[in-house]
Amino acid sequence: MGWNDNWAAQSACLGTSDDLFVKGAEQNRAKQVCGGCSVRAECLAEALDNRIEWGVWGGMTERERRALLRKRPNVATWRAVLQPA
Repeated sequence: MGWNDNWAAQSACLGTSDDLFVKGAEQNRAKQVCGGCSVRAECLAEALDNRIEWGVWGGMTERERRALLRKRPNVATWRAVLQPA
């Protein structure tokens, strides 16, 4: 299966009442929504490429994404990194 450019319309969180913009321990519950999502990589790439600083995206909290961005500062596009071969 290839990269899905229309990922937001197929996300597991679409139309749910689950709030993905939570803080603290509630983030773990929000991350569970991402667990079985078929467009998780696309969602994460969106958040990383656009430096989105709030909420759970692609199964990662803002703190986890910031740490990843610090660890890999030279990545030009996360799609290239996260896109399946």
